[in-house]
Order: sequence, then C-alpha cells, then structure tokens
Amino acid sequence: MRYIDEFNDPELARRLLDEIRATVTRPWALMEVCGGQTHSIIRHGIDQLLPEEVELIHGPGCPVCVTPLDVIDKALEIAARPGVIFCSFGDMLRVPGTGRDLFRVKGEGGDVRVVYSPLDAVDLARRHPDRQVVFFAIGFETTAPANAMAVHQARRLGLANFSLLVSHVRVPPAIEAIMTAPACRVRGFLAAGHVCSVMGTDEYPDLAERHRVPIVVTGFEPLDILEGIRRAVHQLERGEHRVENAYPRAVREQGNPAAVRMIEEVFEVTDRNWRGIGRIPGSGWRLADAFRAYDAEHRFDVTGIRTEEPAECRAGEVLQGLIKPTDCAAFGTTCTPRTPLGATMVSSEGACAAYYLYRRMTDSPAPKSAAQEMNPVG
Repeated sequence: MRYIDEFNDPELARRLLDEIRATVTRPWALMEVCGGQTHSIIRHGIDQLLPEEVELIHGPGCPVCVTPLDVIDKALEIAARPGVIFCSFGDMLRVPGTGRDLFRVKGEGGDVRVVYSPLDAVDLARRHPDRQVVFFAIGFETTAPANAMAVHQARRLGLANFSLLVSHVRVPPAIEAIMTAPACRVRGFLAAGHVCSVMGTDEYPDLAERHRVPIVVTGFEPLDILEGIRRAVHQLERGEHRVENAYPRAVREQGNPAAVRMIEEVFEVTDRNWRGIGRIPGSGWRLADAFRAYDAEHRFDVTGIRTEEPAECRAGEVLQGLIKPTDCAAFGTTCTPRTPLGATMVSSEGACAAYYLYRRMTDSPAPKSAAQEMNPVG
C-alpha cells in the first residue's frame, strides 16, 4: 500500500472494503491490541462496515485499563501523604481504586498534579527539594523511554526526592497469554504501531509462527486500520502467518535503537499483573537494581496492599476480548463516565469509554444511514 498523505480518501476506503469483501470466505476474528485503534474503529464504525465474516475483538490495548487495582490503591496511598507531590497524566485521575480515585485525594487536600511529561515531574523535584515528587509511570513500550529518561535525569541531577511508581507492561507477552487462553477465538492481530515504532518488530515473528496467526503492524487512522484488516484477511485466506508492517511511515524493523537502549539501561523485565487478566510472565518492567532507589513502591513501603475487584464490573472480560462492553449489564447504567466501576469506562483508550462516547449502546448492526454517517471517509 502506498503512503497515505490524505487520510480522508473515500475511493481508497471503498477499494479496501471491496477487496476485503471479495477475499473473505469464512469467519475470522481479528484482535486489535491498541486502545487508540479501538476508539478509531468505534468512532468511524469500521466494524459495522466490514463483512459479517470479519469480527474485530478489542484486546487489552489500554495501559490505564490494565493497571492493577492494587497499584491504583498504592498511588492513592502515596498521593494522600503529607509532603508528597504526586504527578500523573490526566487519564489516571478518574480511574477508580478501592473507594476513591486521585481526584478525590486531590479534593481531600492531596497535592495531585497533572503533568504532560515525566520530565515535568523531575523539574518539580528540582524546584521543591523539601517535597517528595512521585510520577505515576504506567504504559506500554511507548511511554517507557520517556520514563526511563526521567529517572536517568534525576540521577544525573542528584535528586533524592524523585521516584517512580512503575506499572509498565509489554505487548508480546500479552499476545502469548491471549493465544494460550482456553477460550481464545483470535485468528490474527492488528499490532500497535506506536509500540512497534519504539521496539521494532523483532519479538513478533516467533509469536506468529508458534501460534500460526498473522500479525499486521497497523496505524490509527481509518485507512490504516482497513489496510491492516485487508492484509490480515489475505493471509488467513491463504493459510499464511507472517508479520507484516502496514505502517512503514512510522515503524522500522529495528524500532528506535536509542530508545531501546535507554529502556534496557533503566528497567529490567519482570512478571506483571494485568487488571482483569492476572499475572503474565515477563510482561512488565521494573526499575533495574542500579536505579532501585527511585522506586516509589519501596520508598513509601506500600508493598503489602491487597484489593478485590467489584463483582459487578466485567472489565476484565472486556480486556480479554471475551465480551463487548454492551454485554455487561452495568454498562451505561450503573457504570458511566461519571460513576465508573472500572478503568475501561474512564480511560481515553478504554473500550467501554469508546462505546459510551460514540453512543454504541448496543452491539446490533447500525442501520444503513448510521453506517454511512460513520463511514471513515464520508
């Protein structure tokens, strides 16, 4: 596919959809492992424009959503302490912990601040030497380089009052966990372009070969997603299982070597719990021994917190692709953006938030006029 300079290209979109329809002969379930792609799919009604044989399953591609409840509670505990400036990106403030969220802590007097970069938190530590500054370091591989750089910079500046509360997760082990789950229906993946722009594609060929699934690295615009689906369906119909890069304007096979070196210096691979999914071996990062002094979890001794998910919330099943948000009885009733039961309803990349925001209140096909309105190129 040529590089796309103009994303709003109706003719190209029609050709892609026509080719998908002409190619598919049997049911195939594809999973996107990126919350940004999920929002684009729901916003533009891409899933409703596809032939009925092609099903899109929303995977655990929202880093906010998979942050474990006990880590959220650790953040709340640290943020409420005197003398602490707790820094986070804005999408974490409404994520419910046990009984409250960071907005509530802020309203109760905690110094909780929204920052736009972890380096902003480093600067706060430099300007407030009498305060402990903590940055909530969550995310997939995409945000890891900047968080690693923040720790590196804090050490260079000799800042003893800066630390990270780390909950980083890695995509390839999540794909492994999905494919080995007993109820797995996934037959192909749309891989997250922003993750691969950092890490490259080296870890994916082995997954594709062992599980016999095509993995297509895909961008976020509607045409990017349609092209990724087209390539995945072509492979499936031919019995192929390769890694393809459908996002070459941003992704190289080797990724960003400088960013990878920074990650490998500051972090080390560890097992990680995923909210609603459980423990996935080798699926996260923690601070390496040389940087362990900057670990907020140990600095504030919050390692013993234990939690229980609300029984009414089925976000875990949504994150595993077992159900759609509309299959949950709480969706849009007791669980809304104002009264969220889980992170999938309040995160900017959460599947429940996408369904609610774009008024996908049922999973029934849209009427023709609505589908035309949601046409990604109309």
